[in-house]
Amino acid sequence: MFCINVVLRVHEAGRVEEMQELLRQAGRLSRQEPGCVRFEVYHDQNDPQNFLLSEHWETKEAWEVHKTAEAFTTIYQPQVLPHVDRTPYFCGLVE
Repeated sequence: MFCINVVLRVHEAGRVEEMQELLRQAGRLSRQEPGCVRFEVYHDQNDPQNFLLSEHWETKEAWEVHKTAEAFTTIYQPQVLPHVDRTPYFCGLVE
């Protein structure tokens, strides 16, 4: 299993709702991809400019293919990444 958690911080508070909707769409598409075990989008209740993506993929290769798929290439990369700071955490599943 290949796991990655990504913390996103939206630059402008006025874009939070837009980013939330885009991440919702990207999550729906990502969950349909081969090798996706889990793809969840969390929104920080204390600081609305923060989001967390929690992704579990069968293999690192499945995640690499994800980066060529529609969710990444048409939503995440061109529409989300320009408006956020991104901190990825590659993780091993403890339990």
